[in-house]
Amino acid sequence: MRRGPGLLALCLALVAALLTACSGDGGDDTVRLRVLAAPDLAELGPLLDELKQETGVELRLEDRADAETRPPDRDTYDLAWLSSDRYLRLTDKNATRGLQRTSTMTSPVVIGLRPDVARRLRAQVPGSRLTWADIADAAATGTVRFGMADPRNAGSGLAALVGVATAAAGTGAALRPGDVSCDRLRGFRSGQTLTAATGPALVDAYADHQDEANALITYESDLLALNATGRLDEPLEVVRPQDGTVLADFPLLLLNPARRAAYDKVTQWLRRDAVQRQIMRHTLRRPVNTTVTREPRLREPVGNALFHPDRRAVVDTLLADYGDPGRRTTSEVVFLLDFSGSMRGARMAALREAFAGLSGADASASGKFTRFHRGERLTVVRFGGRVLGERTVTVTGPKDLTALTATVARGGYGDATAVWSALDHGYRAAARALAADPHRSVSLVLMTDGENNAGLSYEEFVRRHRALPAAVRAVPTYPVHFGEADAGELRRAAAHTGGRMVRAAGSSLSEAFKEIRGCH
Repeated sequence: MRRGPGLLALCLALVAALLTACSGDGGDDTVRLRVLAAPDLAELGPLLDELKQETGVELRLEDRADAETRPPDRDTYDLAWLSSDRYLRLTDKNATRGLQRTSTMTSPVVIGLRPDVARRLRAQVPGSRLTWADIADAAATGTVRFGMADPRNAGSGLAALVGVATAAAGTGAALRPGDVSCDRLRGFRSGQTLTAATGPALVDAYADHQDEANALITYESDLLALNATGRLDEPLEVVRPQDGTVLADFPLLLLNPARRAAYDKVTQWLRRDAVQRQIMRHTLRRPVNTTVTREPRLREPVGNALFHPDRRAVVDTLLADYGDPGRRTTSEVVFLLDFSGSMRGARMAALREAFAGLSGADASASGKFTRFHRGERLTVVRFGGRVLGERTVTVTGPKDLTALTATVARGGYGDATAVWSALDHGYRAAARALAADPHRSVSLVLMTDGENNAGLSYEEFVRRHRALPAAVRAVPTYPVHFGEADAGELRRAAAHTGGRMVRAAGSSLSEAFKEIRGCH
């Protein structure tokens, strides 16, 4: 049978229609991809127009505040473009398993300080090289008041939290569960006065409320861009902490394998030297290509790159400790200190040295992360055969710490050691604290160098403890074993109350107290 020209024309028309349908949705040859994007990618708009013109691929960015903390919907999006995919890889391995990823640019999370604050801090540090520990120390005293995005949503906030926690652990390795079993960042967090759900929103909040903060913790690119806007009373000094930073590499992820050809076009284009230079100019992020010369503001070395945790439990603990930045509650520690006669001399000197260190005299990195901080409520109870004295302060400045140190420095030794009566007294103090603020984090620290020989027996203490309200029973006790104290009984008390015993090796009460700072 002969086929006429009409049938041939119809077939050609159908083929053309099919090709158009496969290539785009507007009757042209453009391939259009839906992209789940972190809010930090919004400034790439002008470059994406060039991408479309040169590759025929159009990226339709849909930014979402929680893009980096919720698994991407593969049925909705073709690609995901984030500042970091580390959290997703930890929390939902199935969501990211086998995904093609391409780094597109980099930026470390650093600190922007007002110049006067930077000068003051550098003057106190040998070599003038600031660390996360220096920032934590200054935050604890109220010298640094910073803004940071909420790490429960924002990649910059989570990277900052990981960076400072890694520095606090002092291991130089990725954080392990044991490194975050006690919250070492309370002093650091006490300095936070501004927050926002995303990095861009944080930058705007800081620019609009410069009287509320003198520091900003975010991506290096955000700080450089903000300095160039003219919105600030004075530009912030960019500080790259000597103990390291967490680096974002802004990966582009392929969610829909059917779009692989278009994805390859996009990533090849983005990594061209000429495009990397444009990205650097538009975003002030560092190029991933080593062949691209960095502009002057980006030539400062990033320094030590910190490892991101490889266990979800670590990040979950950090986020739980961080809590809601809009609802900060005070913490309270009740110190029950043995002032029996056996503490005279070198032992009492060690105790006083330990308290001086916690009050700010310890200049080591661990000392800066574990010091007493503004807003913290502290109670010191001196005991022998009975309670000899008690002092409670809420730290607002040096005078409060001086008063607390003076309480520890006083004499008035007892002639016996009523360990369990003192602990019972501590739980009554905890009950009062929780009645005043049910959301307050309360813990007890019991330090003794001898065995119980007065007052309540251990069994009677346990009986009284079991009669307490549930919230008070949940307050942990951290006994510090010192001298001739009964390690077995102290360990039992710790287990009964949900705490743990710490041994003071030799006369190092300072290290023992630092070890349990922030435990709850």
